[in-house]
Amino acid sequence: MSGHDWVGKGYDEGYLTESEIRLLMSEALAKVELNGKKVLIIIPDSTRTAPLPLFFRLFHELLWGHVKALDYLVALGTHPPMSEEALNKLVGISPQERETTYAGIHVFNHDWDSSDTLVEIGTIPAEEIEHLTDGMLSQEVAVTINRMVFDYDQIIILGPVFPHEVAGFSGGNKYFFPGISGQEVINFTHWLGALITSKSIIGTPYTPTRAVIDRAVSFIDVPTICFALVVMHDGLAGLYIGPPKTAWEQAVALSASRHILYMDKPFKRVLSIMPLMYDDLWTAAKGMYKLEPIIADGGEVVIYAPHITEISYTYGEIIDQIGYHVRDYFVKQWDRFKDYPWGVLAHSTHLRGMGDFNVESGVERPRIKVTLASGITRDRCERVNLGYLDPSTIDIGEWENRENEGILVVHKAGETLYRLKIK
Repeated sequence: MSGHDWVGKGYDEGYLTESEIRLLMSEALAKVELNGKKVLIIIPDSTRTAPLPLFFRLFHELLWGHVKALDYLVALGTHPPMSEEALNKLVGISPQERETTYAGIHVFNHDWDSSDTLVEIGTIPAEEIEHLTDGMLSQEVAVTINRMVFDYDQIIILGPVFPHEVAGFSGGNKYFFPGISGQEVINFTHWLGALITSKSIIGTPYTPTRAVIDRAVSFIDVPTICFALVVMHDGLAGLYIGPPKTAWEQAVALSASRHILYMDKPFKRVLSIMPLMYDDLWTAAKGMYKLEPIIADGGEVVIYAPHITEISYTYGEIIDQIGYHVRDYFVKQWDRFKDYPWGVLAHSTHLRGMGDFNVESGVERPRIKVTLASGITRDRCERVNLGYLDPSTIDIGEWENRENEGILVVHKAGETLYRLKIK
């Protein structure tokens, strides 16, 4: 497929039917010669809303028996590996179906922390990094990726596009980096996003972070097409299929329409209710990222997630050491923090939000308050520099319908971005 050769459909209101989805898939796959080819489909994990069971079934219907291999790789980034039970649930099949109807199809976890998994495919020179990041950083970046991609003849990226705190919008080439990459690109791109700040970058299509990701992808010489999804909680609003950058651009335009809500005024207090698909604060922090732009100076976001008992299953111990802080807390004490994983520093600043830090006085002034109403204890919240509320004391009904008082409740938070209208 060329940059001009793509298929797709999307709705500003309403959703695609299964027959429309199947027709789009058939049309797109007919443009790619896959007979006898080994195909690897890169998919998101369970922290992204996507109709993966439908696509898993349709890919099997359209390709099985024609291709030599049809396998899946979960783009975990640094998220924990999924169990076999969780993988089956992710693609919507039973253990029995896995052994019968779908025997021969493999679903793999990406292992970002294993040297056996990864291969270095290139290096982005320091002077190029300086150009791509508008002078913000200047260092060479080693590009490592899951070597599995080179065992296949065709890569298919299948995943949703949402406003994103690091890249501007998720999806597309981001499924390679950081989805199935090594920690070098993961740490670098996340820290770059943190320097720009989540509040500035989120919901912006073209960002320095995206430029670095696209450059890293240029080292991959395996043919790739992208199925870029625009997903709402009630259905699939859009599907665009083609070269990754082209399909992603089409999805971004619709995502900007459907995933960004504009509010007339800022709120002093927001209750951000997190879905069960976020099982630690590392992922549930999206309840802060997506609401930060509409919280008034001195206001508060309350992340309501009684089911969450852990800060991060991967990096909890490190976060316990460094806590949650505004960007300049780290930047102005760089020698103290530079050897920690940059991706963890980035997560810290993203959750804490905008603010400043005075080195001489040691005083940190976050713009807003961030409070957890979760299964994480008061003591641990305070140790990592976050507020605490006992979730059992929160009656959601008492928070509802109080927008005129400056209080907002957001259900299923984490994927819709809230912004203020420009007056």
